[in-house]
Amino acid sequence: MKVEKIAGNAYLQSFTQIEVRIDPDYGIVWVYQKPSPRPCFNPTLISEVRSVQIMLETYDGKLPYGGDLVPIHYHVLDSRTPGIFSMGGDLNLFRDHVIRRDREGLLKYAKTCIDTIHSFIVGFRLPITTISLVRGDALGGGFEVALSSHVVIAEEQAEMGLPEILFNIFPGMGGYHLLCQRLPAAQAEKLMLSGRKYKAGELGQLGVIDKVVPQGRGEHSVYGFIEENRKHRNGYLALQHVRRKVNPISYEDLMDVCAYWVDVTMNISDRDLRMMNRLVRAQDRLLETETELELRREQATA
Repeated sequence: MKVEKIAGNAYLQSFTQIEVRIDPDYGIVWVYQKPSPRPCFNPTLISEVRSVQIMLETYDGKLPYGGDLVPIHYHVLDSRTPGIFSMGGDLNLFRDHVIRRDREGLLKYAKTCIDTIHSFIVGFRLPITTISLVRGDALGGGFEVALSSHVVIAEEQAEMGLPEILFNIFPGMGGYHLLCQRLPAAQAEKLMLSGRKYKAGELGQLGVIDKVVPQGRGEHSVYGFIEENRKHRNGYLALQHVRRKVNPISYEDLMDVCAYWVDVTMNISDRDLRMMNRLVRAQDRLLETETELELRREQATA
């Protein structure tokens, strides 16, 4: 089938905060996050990730490649930020909406997050397996997005957690629903209330993530999973479908919790806002450190 309204990969190459790579031999679309100025889910990043999802839905699980539409069987979410998968929601935006008492603005942002997360959960309502490759820290909404994929593969150095309790709110973008699909409710609540970061190995032992691999072996492990999955793909897709039937996470339920999260967030104190601001500064420092380390590694191997 020829693409009449999309010139080759032009559309997929026009993004500013994601990079899209298609592997037609394996039917993979790789989506790499590269947000700016900090590695969080800002409105532009969310819009661009969602655009790829909408293209898949519009073209019945296909994407443009070399002038044709090629079938996509796997969607892999990764990151180009050294040492970081995602630091989660846009805390600067949260803080601004709370200070201005703009509940509708915060709800609008939160809805775009739910639209994106639910699309990953249901695999775009297509025979597509969603995979998160976590090669660095995934915190807050970043952890929630990782968990929204059917398969979570993490490199051993990655750390994940839900720090929202530190500024007196809770994970409102599906965290409770997603953790309770992988853990008993009491254990999920304990993890959320701790506010701490967990090593990938810890989460692997708990069953929160599917596969922990050595540092630098993440992409190789994704292809290994796909090779193995090819042998029984029909059965695997059927199980994905049955899982959604037996343990459904509906869009309506996610939005109900999300709207409550907005109300809770709008009522945080000045002290909580100051803590949120400190976390933003900590994210900036972490990004600077990771970027500096990556530059040193590049120089060492040059």
